Amino acid sequence: MTGCNGVRYDPNWDSLDKRPNPAWYDESKIGIFLHWGVFSVPSLLSEWFWMQWQGEKDPRAVKYMTDNYKPDFTYPDFAKDFDADLFDPDEWADIFNASGAKYVVLTSKHHEGYTNWPSKYSFSWNSMDVGPHRDLVGDLANSIRKKTNIHFGLYHSLFEWFNPIYLQDKANKFQTNDFVTGKTMPELYELVNAYKPDVIWSDGDWEAPDTYWNSSNFVAWLYNDSPVKDSVVTNDRWGQGVGCKHGGFLTCSDRYNPGVLQKRKWENAMTIDKQSWGYRRDATLSDMLTMEDLLATLASTI
Repeated sequence: MTGCNGVRYDPNWDSLDKRPNPAWYDESKIGIFLHWGVFSVPSLLSEWFWMQWQGEKDPRAVKYMTDNYKPDFTYPDFAKDFDADLFDPDEWADIFNASGAKYVVLTSKHHEGYTNWPSKYSFSWNSMDVGPHRDLVGDLANSIRKKTNIHFGLYHSLFEWFNPIYLQDKANKFQTNDFVTGKTMPELYELVNAYKPDVIWSDGDWEAPDTYWNSSNFVAWLYNDSPVKDSVVTNDRWGQGVGCKHGGFLTCSDRYNPGVLQKRKWENAMTIDKQSWGYRRDATLSDMLTMEDLLATLASTI
């Protein structure tokens, strides 16, 4: 099999960066980014709540948990309440279509490690086994494709904050990659083969080099042999030193807007809530970008 335009790409960034983005991405201009996961249950501070509570020991998170939960309550205990009982993917697809957006990217897995699809690599920590007991990724993908011409994409975090296998690799200074070979990469191949997304939006890469993540080999497969080799586009978050240099489009940093024309295609991944990528119960109207802010951002980006 050959990649886009009959060209095969080698698993190195010099070669991969020569691959042109599919025309649909350049023409799309506006997309929608959805952050949804177990963090939506506490819905406090941000989608980083688990890290803010048990990693950073943020006093606000600690107080909230102390005031509202028993001492033996763990973050995974939130998952049973992530029931998605009001989730109507057809309704979501209609809203997306009415917005004028041309692509939608859903978090398949954030840094907490919970997968919004029934991954066989996420042992009892996925949306089929605990929580909604349904395939959230598949349900939304099917509705978007059934009801719209919107391109469907998936965000995926390479690392997981508290996964013991990842933490062991980290303790080994990333000289071992058991987490990558047994978890992260199998998940990515599973996602692409099962759901055929037109966007792979990688994140959670910054603690380790791309050689640890084996990311250039995955991207080469994506461009050469995957079921979406002609339509897929990727971002730049594939390991230390890769961001803002390599990948299909550059994101560089959250809410990236260089303000001047760039030689490379770039994306301003931004939020309406200035402090969080997902829903949070403590958000106020002043935390949101105004209509004027949104229009100015749109105009300066596209």
